[in-house]
Amino acid sequence: MRKTFESEIQQLKDELLLLGSMVEQQILDSVEALKKRDIEASRHIYKTDAQINAKRYAIEEQVMIVIATQQPMAHDLRQLASILEVSGELERMGDYAKGIATVSIRMGDQPLLKPLIDIPRMAQKSTDMLHRSLTAFINEDVVTARLIPAEDDEVDGLYTQVYHELMMFVIQDAKVIERANWLLWVAHNLERVADRVTNICERTVFSATGEIKEMESSSNGGI
Repeated sequence: MRKTFESEIQQLKDELLLLGSMVEQQILDSVEALKKRDIEASRHIYKTDAQINAKRYAIEEQVMIVIATQQPMAHDLRQLASILEVSGELERMGDYAKGIATVSIRMGDQPLLKPLIDIPRMAQKSTDMLHRSLTAFINEDVVTARLIPAEDDEVDGLYTQVYHELMMFVIQDAKVIERANWLLWVAHNLERVADRVTNICERTVFSATGEIKEMESSSNGGI
């Protein structure tokens, strides 16, 4: 019985890692498509979001089956509850990538207001944080989980830089406000990805120790 339960938990963790890798790729691809003004790639990312949603719901369904059939207690139940929560966080991060693709599609053939430099950096940093937070979750690595949220400062700093730079463009020429808003929305979505990484880290600590404590992701982001 116990061996079966451990096998099912491992399978759920493997599926969670797969979902995480899908989301990471979506985020990076959405920014790359925007950078290259590749509308077809953006449309593909938009449509692929349905696969992320389906994977999230499949994980949820399997968690419910394990709870119903194995009657987990204490640490086991915390693991399952945390897998549910993390899968939801990943699905919402996928929505952010879909949102970036939507911006790219709506821009049509309009050029970017400025070359993308800090926005790709935000994407790289936030996905790196996501990757490491998932590894910490799977391994119940509480030490790493407590350290990662502080790195959100770097993403927030890049967001603030993007914001101020775009506002300078608007001050110089009010006609570019729509194009500035598009890029600001992209930066906002990436900043939110990093915020949700903190939630995954909180779940890691809860799963391993039972401690429920909100982690400070440093400055409260943004503007």
